[in-house]
Amino acid sequence: MFHRPRPIDDDDELDGFDCGEPSLDDWLIRLARRNERNGSSRTFVSSAVGEHRIAGYYAVAMHALVHDRAPSRLRRNSPDPIPVILLGRLAVDSRDQGRGLGASLLQDAMLRCVAAADAVGALAIVVDAIDDDAVAFYVRWGFTLMPDSRRCLYLLMKDVRATIATIY
Repeated sequence: MFHRPRPIDDDDELDGFDCGEPSLDDWLIRLARRNERNGSSRTFVSSAVGEHRIAGYYAVAMHALVHDRAPSRLRRNSPDPIPVILLGRLAVDSRDQGRGLGASLLQDAMLRCVAAADAVGALAIVVDAIDDDAVAFYVRWGFTLMPDSRRCLYLLMKDVRATIATIY
């Protein structure tokens, strides 16, 4: 059982985090708090009930896609550039993998992205998956690969809302 994700803070213990992907570990340890302070992204962390260490995290930021890089479903009747939300990072500590935390983090990210889209406008969530396993994870959640891309995926905000409606 894990706590609901919450914004990262200065008291969080990050040094022991190890998801098996050094770039995701390093970003959390070195950059997450700095980005939080300067407003370039928001990081949400979760810990196991009864534990202080971080079990998983995700980071989101506003983003934009130029029309010629976007799929037709996203371009249609959209401004150029197209406002989207970037799910920049999502990782689970190796000690907690396989316990459903990744799915839980993604669901929380979807809820927050819908709220952000309602407040400022965004047509989709976009993610650059780190590897083929991550691509498969996002595809299971309804994300679609961008044209001519092996790792960049998107999920229209209307589909995010439909997914949330089936969960909550």
